[in-house]
Amino acid sequence: MGEGSEKTIVVVNALAAPLLAGRVPDWVDLRGFTSTEELMTLAPLAEIGWFDLHKPAPMAAAIALATRLHWLNSIYAGVDAFPLPLLAERGVTLTNGAGINAITIAEYVVMGMLTMAKGYAQVVRAQDRQEWLQESPGKQELHGSRALILGGGEIGGRVARMLAGFDVAVTTVRRRPAEGAIGPDAWRARLAEFDWVIIAVPATPETVGLIGAAEIAAMKPGAALINVARGTVIDQDALIAALDSGHLGGAFLDVCTPEPLPPGHPLWRVPNAHITMHLSGRAQDKMFARAVDRFLVNLDRWHRGEPVAPQVDLVAGY
Repeated sequence: MGEGSEKTIVVVNALAAPLLAGRVPDWVDLRGFTSTEELMTLAPLAEIGWFDLHKPAPMAAAIALATRLHWLNSIYAGVDAFPLPLLAERGVTLTNGAGINAITIAEYVVMGMLTMAKGYAQVVRAQDRQEWLQESPGKQELHGSRALILGGGEIGGRVARMLAGFDVAVTTVRRRPAEGAIGPDAWRARLAEFDWVIIAVPATPETVGLIGAAEIAAMKPGAALINVARGTVIDQDALIAALDSGHLGGAFLDVCTPEPLPPGHPLWRVPNAHITMHLSGRAQDKMFARAVDRFLVNLDRWHRGEPVAPQVDLVAGY
């Protein structure tokens, strides 16, 4: 509880504050910040915080100032921008946005697969030229194809369920093998079996460079790679070379390295690379509403001494 008060000071991002107004329990003293400067002033008071900023450095600085913090919430699924060792040292519970954007990101994955299968980018360019095509630029069907999903979390699971409706045979890679899934040591030997390799792993030091030149070379000729994780998961130079050589049929990249991708970067010129500027999680208008609903449920759990969810493993990084 706040010093000299029966209420707990909860400091939240200005985008969440209006959605929380009038809905928080009476034991909460809700403080909203509208600027980085306001956050820096309020952070030392916060016992519960929702400090999301677009830039990681000031957010980390605010967390460092928040010495009274017990629980930190975030809308972000990836927590690589957070000072996890500091949070662990202080015993702070961290909840993230895992699953909040799973619907729209999974829809983006399927959109990317259909875009590449049907050559839709060429259709759009033909429309821009006012040219009536006589043949479809893409003739591949999802039906009967095979997909490997690296990452069995909320996004990967939702993609698998969506692809079942297209009669795609899906294999998921999980840390713990389960029905329809294989373990983390088995997927590399089977890369040549799949028409689609979909990357939805968490951003951790262990997943940096997960798909390197050897993995790309082992993929089925003409297969496509879809990445909605982090750009650092893929050896980008090896990917460009495989796309240029024709070994891979295409890549649908919602993420890349660096971001934003600068003008003139070699990736822009690759005709069978589809770059979607990290928009998959933004292609919706329900993110904050879902996040606020979850936060309110968690506030009630916190007050009753029950675990809040989803909690980040501060050692594993997800």
